[in-house]
Amino acid sequence: MGFFDFLIEEIAIDLGTANTLIIHNDKVVVDSPSIVARDRTSGKITAVGKEAAMMQGKTHENIKTIRPLKDGVIADFDASEKMLTMFIKEIPALKKKMFTPALRMVICIPSGITEVEMRAVKESAERVNGKEVYLIHEPMAAAIGIGVDIMQPKGNMIVDIGGGTTEIAVIALGGIVCDKSIKVAGDVFTNDIVYYMRTQHNLYVGERTAEKIKIQIGAATEDLEVPPEEMSVQGRDLLTGKPKQVNISYREVAKALDKSILRIEDAVMETLSQTPPELAADIYNTGIYLAGGGSMLRGLDKRLSQKTDLPVYIAEDPLRAVVRGTGITLKTLNRYKGVLIK
Repeated sequence: MGFFDFLIEEIAIDLGTANTLIIHNDKVVVDSPSIVARDRTSGKITAVGKEAAMMQGKTHENIKTIRPLKDGVIADFDASEKMLTMFIKEIPALKKKMFTPALRMVICIPSGITEVEMRAVKESAERVNGKEVYLIHEPMAAAIGIGVDIMQPKGNMIVDIGGGTTEIAVIALGGIVCDKSIKVAGDVFTNDIVYYMRTQHNLYVGERTAEKIKIQIGAATEDLEVPPEEMSVQGRDLLTGKPKQVNISYREVAKALDKSILRIEDAVMETLSQTPPELAADIYNTGIYLAGGGSMLRGLDKRLSQKTDLPVYIAEDPLRAVVRGTGITLKTLNRYKGVLIK
């Protein structure tokens, strides 16, 4: 403990393609969409998070909404840095301070990330006053957030379906034994719905509407025990150009998402087939854990369970499992030193 240690604030960040969450003092203090609105003429960032998300698909030519992260990786360096800065400024406890304190942070990153992409995340963090920056792989953070004791010599399988990537990993002894990261996740589901509405209903809907359909009546299988009600969707008729409305059911959404979910199933099967036999025996007993927003898709757990013949459990509050795990590692840095990437 140096003299300046009491000046250091600790934050845990889940920098996601769709949402960014920040934990400070064991509380989630920021939970916002990872979207930035930029003024084209001045190049200034005019809004971030929820405010920018409301502008999405409704901007004129002077304003552009950007998602700085693509597939879990920083695509727009400048925008992501400004976004992080603004989110950190929103933390209530740091608002009161006269100057931005030095930060000790743990940030989670996708497991399929390259060295270069990793450095981009680190540099972004250092530019927003990160004095000590640690990185942790997403499936690791998800496992810790779910409450799995990752240090045990016991295999656990985690499937984390985020916005940009689906991370599948088998974890034992505080390390990832085998993993697969595929770029089929929430964003792809949303695009599948946009495409389906165009081809089947001649209706052009925006990303936000498609996202709403996914959340309200999204399903991974056509035989649900408690089916959601039909939903009316408004958009633009591709033939006449007029605004119009159609009703769609969860069965149609299940059809629209079928191919993408098949790809996730295949990736899970592939990871299982690479698992060492002793760990496979563990997984047979413990089953598969689902985390991330995508795991809330109705019937997905059942479908994966039928495919793998294993029990499948959804984490409680799956959207926050990763950031919870990141927060826990931050609190017990010494215990998880080996898991973190310095």
